[in-house]
Amino acid sequence: MISQQPPIGPVNQAAPLDRRSVISGLGLMGLGWLASSGSADAFAAQAPVNAGPRVIIQTQTRRPEPSQALAPARAITLPDLPSDWARTQGVGLQEYARYLASLNLKSISAQQVIEAHAKNKGSIWNTLPPKKWWKRMGYTLRVADRIALEMNVKEVEVVSAYRCPVYNAHCEGAKVGSWHQANVAVDVKFPTRPSKVAAVARNLRERGLFKGGVGGYWNFTHIDSRGINTDW
Repeated sequence: MISQQPPIGPVNQAAPLDRRSVISGLGLMGLGWLASSGSADAFAAQAPVNAGPRVIIQTQTRRPEPSQALAPARAITLPDLPSDWARTQGVGLQEYARYLASLNLKSISAQQVIEAHAKNKGSIWNTLPPKKWWKRMGYTLRVADRIALEMNVKEVEVVSAYRCPVYNAHCEGAKVGSWHQANVAVDVKFPTRPSKVAAVARNLRERGLFKGGVGGYWNFTHIDSRGINTDW
């Protein structure tokens, strides 16, 4: 039975994103995502700000108590990461881990997501996403977490999340215009058939949970929140 959980947040679609425009802007860092505490605007390079879909993520903000405001940021243990890679990510690694932990996902941990970033193809290493793009992935991860809830799955393996353009170019089968480069896509493995995961994802999408792509592969499922619906 499908639970009657409220949607993660409404998605109001304006003009759809054009991948070629977006990815061409990525090369020039021209893709923007205007982030606030509760929303993110996507827009293609050289397009008006209101040309893309508006994604609203419901959040709660509270004024911290004085003792909380003065407390040092809690470090999150991230074992099993390549030490050289972790060192090159600098202070952003812990900050990103805290952001991911703040999403309070039930089936996906901050450790899992970061491990999906810390990969290499020969001498080419992936990186963390730019900080201004973090909330894009937060929305997509919430979608994947909701799918797990619908399927009563306790843990989801994150195969791939953000891929920097240089690393993406060395990934077998990756498209030049991959949405992983825009930090809105995840490849995930559930302990069941990927075709079943894709079917549940599409059902939730039809019910208005998100707007994006769902791709079924033999051993994983691709989910993204690009703003328009597409399947493969």
